[in-house]
Amino acid sequence: MIPAAEMAGLPGDAGDDDLLTRKEASVFLTQFGIRLRPETLARLWSTGGNGPPCRHIRSKPYYPRGVLRDWAQSQVGELRAAAPAAAQARRHG
Repeated sequence: MIPAAEMAGLPGDAGDDDLLTRKEASVFLTQFGIRLRPETLARLWSTGGNGPPCRHIRSKPYYPRGVLRDWAQSQVGELRAAAPAAAQARRHG
């Protein structure tokens, strides 16, 4: 068994299992540049949209912090540079 002190730095540490309410999840997502109101998270879940997965305890939804972070990172695209103006003009001209 691994001592708790050694486990603290592992990717699956206890913070990843923290459950966030929709309001807390909404705030948490802003650090990834994703702005979704709690109402939008609710709509995405109820319509089967491409929202983050959540766990229900009784009838209340909770978002595990680690799962929410992984989902947010999957939504962010790679860095891209704009094409130079001359190349754009050739493509559209």
